[in-house]
Amino acid sequence: MNFNGAKVKKSRSLGVALTPKAERIMKKRPNPPGSTGNQRRRRKSEYGIQLLEKQRLRFQYNVGETYLQRMFEKANRMPGVTGENLIGLLESRLDSLVLRAGLAPTIYAARQYVTHGHFTVNGQKATIPSQRLKPGDVIAVKPRSQSMTIFNEMRGQGSSVPYVESDLGSFTARFVFAPVRTDVPVICDEHLVVEYYSR
Repeated sequence: MNFNGAKVKKSRSLGVALTPKAERIMKKRPNPPGSTGNQRRRRKSEYGIQLLEKQRLRFQYNVGETYLQRMFEKANRMPGVTGENLIGLLESRLDSLVLRAGLAPTIYAARQYVTHGHFTVNGQKATIPSQRLKPGDVIAVKPRSQSMTIFNEMRGQGSSVPYVESDLGSFTARFVFAPVRTDVPVICDEHLVVEYYSR
């Protein structure tokens, strides 16, 4: 999935900033969009709360409903806590790691950069955003892409998480270890997502 709608409006409806622009605007207008945004809203049902958390997770990773359900089923078969497994599976995606490495400003840009063929993984061309990486894998910006403004603008940022090491001087990043939930900067009560899919 590549969500092309109004990201600020979607961010306000979910209560999660999906882009830097949305984060700036939500500081001034934190309420949901629409004419009734400032009014008290009806209390959500248990299902409504679970649905909201599922949507928050889905849009923060920019994935489709079918894909997320498939990842849940996979996480449910793995040993350990299902919700944490689900976050781990989503976080090991190539586009997620490009974002965490500081090589893209948003998950939407990360997906676009990957599909346009700007990256390699362990020296091999990588154009599939959902490609799952393993600890030790190295992401690199292709030499022909390194002069592009989009990557040079990001060079001062670096990794935002401990499980990714970035060397933006050489346009590379390494997936160091599989993250634990507390390391992942995603706003979501994943146990509610598990409850949603376990109905």
